[in-house]
Amino acid sequence: MHQLGLGSWLGTRRAKTPLKTALIVGDVHISYGELADRADRVAGWLLASGIGKGSRVVFIGENSAEFVVTFFACARLGALFVPVNTRLAAPEMRHIIDASQADAVFYDAAFAAAVAEILPSTGIRALARTDQSLPEVPDFSVNGAAPSCDRQFADPAAIIYTSGTTGRAKGAVLSHANLTWQAVNCLVDFDIVSSDVALMISPLFHVASLGMGVLPVLLKGGTVVIERRFDAGRALRLISQHGVTMVSGVPTTYQLMADHPAWEEADLSTLSKLTCGGSAVPTRILHAYEARGLAFSQGYGLTETSPGATVLDAASTRRKQGSVGLAHFFSDARVVDESGAKLPPYELGEIELAGPNVFLGYHRLPDATAKTFTSDGWLRSGDLGYQDEDGYLFISDRLKDMIISGGENIYPAEIENLLNDIPGVTAAAVIGVPDSRWGEVPWAVLTVNDDVPPDISTVQRFLDGKLARYKIPKNVVIVDDMPRTASGKIRKAHLAEQVGARDDDFLVSARGNEEQR
Repeated sequence: MHQLGLGSWLGTRRAKTPLKTALIVGDVHISYGELADRADRVAGWLLASGIGKGSRVVFIGENSAEFVVTFFACARLGALFVPVNTRLAAPEMRHIIDASQADAVFYDAAFAAAVAEILPSTGIRALARTDQSLPEVPDFSVNGAAPSCDRQFADPAAIIYTSGTTGRAKGAVLSHANLTWQAVNCLVDFDIVSSDVALMISPLFHVASLGMGVLPVLLKGGTVVIERRFDAGRALRLISQHGVTMVSGVPTTYQLMADHPAWEEADLSTLSKLTCGGSAVPTRILHAYEARGLAFSQGYGLTETSPGATVLDAASTRRKQGSVGLAHFFSDARVVDESGAKLPPYELGEIELAGPNVFLGYHRLPDATAKTFTSDGWLRSGDLGYQDEDGYLFISDRLKDMIISGGENIYPAEIENLLNDIPGVTAAAVIGVPDSRWGEVPWAVLTVNDDVPPDISTVQRFLDGKLARYKIPKNVVIVDDMPRTASGKIRKAHLAEQVGARDDDFLVSARGNEEQR
C-alpha cells in the first residue's frame, strides 16, 4: 500500500463522504469534497512555488478553514506545517521562522505588519495572505496527478514550537504516525463518532486543538465548527445552533461560559463530550456543569506527546478527582526514581511517557533531543508525580518552573532573561501566583541597586512588543534578597510563599480580560 499518511485523509473522505459537512465557519458549510479540493489547489500552488517534501511552511493566523486547508496541503506534499502562536511578539515569531528554516509563509491580513517586519533577509520562497486568492495552478484533485515525492508514515508532518526552560522556543517535530496515533487514541478514549459536531473554541496553533480536536473528528467523518476567537456568549449560542456534541477547552474557557449571563438559559441538550486540558478543572466548575448534567474528560500531556499522554474519563472524574487519569489506549506512562527504576504506587518520582504518539525530537537540536529520552526510549516529562494502586497518575509538581496561565504555558527563564536587561535590576525571578480566572499569572520578583526601582508600569512597557502579552508579569515585587540554595539557585517555592503572602489584594488587581492578555 502506498502510504500517504495524513495527506491521504481528505482524498479518502472525498471518496467516501463527499457531501458530508466537514467544517462550519460562520455561516459557511464546507463539505469534505470541497475541503479536499481546496487542499489540492493549495498543494498545487505550493509545489509550483518550489515547496515539496521536507519544506517548512509557517502559518500565522487565527482559527480558520485556511488553517485546516494549509495543514492538509502540506501533508499531501510531505512538507512540514509550522503553526505560530498569534499572541507572540514579532521577535518571537521571527525566531520560529529562523529556527524552523521556513520556506513559505501563510498569514492573515491582521498580521501583515508583523510579517513585513519579520520577512526581510529570510529565505522565504513563497508568501500568501489567507484572504487573497492564489494564482491558478494545476492541482491534485481527483483527476489530477499525484505529487512525485514519496511520503512515509514515519516522516515528519509538523513542527510545533514550545517554550523552553532556556528561554528560547524549541520546535517539537511530530510525524504523520504521531498525529495519526494521537487521533486514534482520541477515537478510542473519547468515543468519537461520525455524527459528532465539535466546537473548536481553543486556538488551533496549539497542538491540543489540532491533534485532539480537529484531526480525530475529521478522521471519523464528523463536523468541526471553527470559531476564530473564543467568546463565551457566542459559544453558548453555537452549541444550540449547530447541535454541538463535543467541546474542547481549558478551565478558563469553561469558567467564562458558566459565568456568562446566558448560561442558565442556554440549550446544552446535545452536548455529550467535554474535554479539558491545561490544568485540573476546579471544583466550582465541575459543580456548574454537573448541575447541567455534564461531566468532563480531563488529561495530561505535552507538545512532545502530540499532545495527549493520559486521560481521566468522565465517569472517573469524582472517583479519582485530582488525578489526570490513565495512559491513552496506545500510550504508556510510568513514574521512576533518579536511577530510572519504576516506583511503586504513591511514591513520588519523575513521569516518563512512551507510545507511537511521542515526537521524533527537537528540530535542529540533537543535544536537547538526546537529553529528553531515556536509554530505553521513554520520554522524560520533567514533571513529578505518582501513580495510585490502580495506575492512575497524579501530578505533584514541576521539575521545570513552567507556569500555566489560561491554558498557555509560560517559562520563567524567557521572561527573566529580559527582566535582567532593565537598568538597575540585579536579579530577577518569575513565579506563578494563583488567580481565580487564569489559574496562575506571572509575577516578577526583583532585587535592584537603584533608588527608584522599576514599578509594574515600567516593567510592562519594557516587555511590551518583546513578549506575548500573557507572558508579561501582572505584578512586580521588590525584595532585598533572593532565597537561594547552597549552589546559588533561587528557591522559587520559598520565594512564592514569601511574596504570595504579602498582599492578597494583588490577586484581584492582577486579573485582566482577554484583550489585556
